[in-house]
Amino acid sequence: MATVALIGNPNTGKSSLFNALCGGQARVGNYPGVTVEHKTGRMRLGSTSHKSIELVDLPGTYSLSARSADEAVSVEVLSGEMPGLARPDAVIVILDATNLERNLYLLSQVLELGLPTLVALNMWDRLESEGIAIDPKSLSHSLGVPVVCTSASKRMGVADLQSALGELLESAESSQSAREQHQPASLASTSFPEPFRRCVDELALWFDSQGCRLPRFQIERLLIDDSQAHSYRVIPKVLTSEVTERISQAREQLASEGVAIPLFETRARYAWIKQRVAGVIERKPRERRASLSDQIDRWLTHRWFGLLFFVVLMFLIFQSITWFASWPMDGIEFATQWIGQRIESMMAPGPLRSLLVDGIIAGVGSVLVFLPQIAILFFFIAILEDSGYMSRAAFMMDKFMSILGMSGKSFLPLMSSFACAIPGIMATRTIENRRDRMVTILIAPLMSCSARWPVYVLMVSAFVPNRSVMGGWIGAQGAVLFAMMALGALVSIPVAWLLQRFVFPGEPSTFIMELSSYKWPSLRVVLMRVWERVLAFLARAGSLILVTSVLIWAAAYFPGDHGPLDIATAKLEAEQAIPDADPEKQQALETQINQLKSEMISQSYLGTAGDWIEPIVRPLGWDGKIGVAVLASFPAREVIVATLGTIYSLGAGQDENSQGLAAQLRSATWPDGRPVYTLATACSIMVFFALCAQCVSTLVTIRRETNSWRWPIFSFVYMTALAYAGAWIVFNLMSFW
Repeated sequence: MATVALIGNPNTGKSSLFNALCGGQARVGNYPGVTVEHKTGRMRLGSTSHKSIELVDLPGTYSLSARSADEAVSVEVLSGEMPGLARPDAVIVILDATNLERNLYLLSQVLELGLPTLVALNMWDRLESEGIAIDPKSLSHSLGVPVVCTSASKRMGVADLQSALGELLESAESSQSAREQHQPASLASTSFPEPFRRCVDELALWFDSQGCRLPRFQIERLLIDDSQAHSYRVIPKVLTSEVTERISQAREQLASEGVAIPLFETRARYAWIKQRVAGVIERKPRERRASLSDQIDRWLTHRWFGLLFFVVLMFLIFQSITWFASWPMDGIEFATQWIGQRIESMMAPGPLRSLLVDGIIAGVGSVLVFLPQIAILFFFIAILEDSGYMSRAAFMMDKFMSILGMSGKSFLPLMSSFACAIPGIMATRTIENRRDRMVTILIAPLMSCSARWPVYVLMVSAFVPNRSVMGGWIGAQGAVLFAMMALGALVSIPVAWLLQRFVFPGEPSTFIMELSSYKWPSLRVVLMRVWERVLAFLARAGSLILVTSVLIWAAAYFPGDHGPLDIATAKLEAEQAIPDADPEKQQALETQINQLKSEMISQSYLGTAGDWIEPIVRPLGWDGKIGVAVLASFPAREVIVATLGTIYSLGAGQDENSQGLAAQLRSATWPDGRPVYTLATACSIMVFFALCAQCVSTLVTIRRETNSWRWPIFSFVYMTALAYAGAWIVFNLMSFW
């Protein structure tokens, strides 16, 4: 099976072409050791010896200069140095036909790798409206590689591209040297200054002497920009410092000989491009007037109207997520409960039934319940990306986000995290700069997601006086709820500054974004992207969330003798099966069961852990029961309400609006008779939940998106410390008042 790489600039229709070639059968994952996403898919060519081809979709990039993780990955894959991935047998370079000269810069670098290359001249259908005419045969002859005209969004030219790829692979097989046959005779690098070529030769000899053979292209890349020297896997770490020193000396020598790096490369490549397109492109004279995209941008990127439009659009998107996601989420919760009830009706009470219902079924439900929000959010993101508005949104918010030291691309993921941090963290994939992306991931959980809402509502309704302030215009309870929702966002500002100052030091990234022309989004492409994201979440995070849910169940179930509880549960179920059962008897059994469950959880490993941490949480105004509830809510924050209901012998069916649970909390006392829950205690709990990382699903998603356990552990530690400090300060200040 042949391996073919697909590469191109951003906004050239690469994803659409990938989906058209693979028919949507794609696997999404991260490259080994780096947080760069890749897609691979299978395509079939019936008329060639390569009937099955693995297509690798490389990250969108403007060059192979390896100034970012994405570009470094592309170089490693094309050079055959990516672990677990063979060097491609051929490469397809996607060029935007309407911006040919700029796109040829990347092609000029790819050609120097010596791989059999095929050019897909995409967006061919838009040339006429742009007043451009291109002769593809002349272009193919000039470049020395096959050129196929395509329009991926309309699936035009896909069959021709597959046929040309089959011919290219067969030709490469029959050739003694694919490099000699497919590499054009005249390359941009041949016009590099002689001192530069001499330095490359000297470095090549030195690398060979160290037993580290590097392709000439990579040595050129290192000499032009040595900032990524440490990321080259082929260079042993013991040589990294010496490599950096030798490159620095070579660059000083080149500077003394008048070779300006990297300016000379840009000049050489564009001179080569100018020669290649001479007589190939004809620009038809037309009346100079603003295009439709320019006319739309006058409004959508306007200083005030554009910002207003963006705010209204974001409001509608997140309202839509709330409206549309609530129905399927309720349906998933209902289905989970229904399946659990069916299992309970078929099995006698015991550890196996509890494992199936409270561990596995509840764990599966906790995974599936996120899917509606994820699917709807990525549906809107895909529409914004495919239509061309996403880059405008980033442009509009860039000035605001620069306060945090990030670009406008971080805004949408952070806004998404107010609904749920999981899709928000996954949405950071649109951020190319690693520094910005990592900071966005690490502060996204600080946004108050919907899972914190039940905690806020329960504490506010039970302990915040229902009175108005400021002459009756503002209600105290509403003001506290708003403050809790805004707290995380406000705290994220200094946290982002500290992360950039000490964890990810360096200069702020330059915000450069291409504002591509507006177009109608392709429904096929949009749905394909949503499907990929849903599958990625299930494959990456779902399994770990399920395992963690089962482990938390085990900690809350064992040890302890559950015999009396199982007997009482069996009696209640038998009583409920009787048509004319005695309600008082059922009520007595339910009270007994709730009491036994409260005793069981206090005797469990989870309860023991709560006793251990009581001295730690006592300065926050908490007792051991609150500590147990906080530990039990690790799979999902909102579980704390049901856990408190179980602890206080009311059953797990309590919600944030339960008056019985609120009354029990108000009546809870310390051994000396002092109330456990006061306004200070309630605010302490709310502040803790506003700032903590008390959500295993979020931490697992961070692990999958960063490809390392280091960052979820870091997130948990710093957010827990931040939450503890905030809760302690609030409790002591309010107790003092």
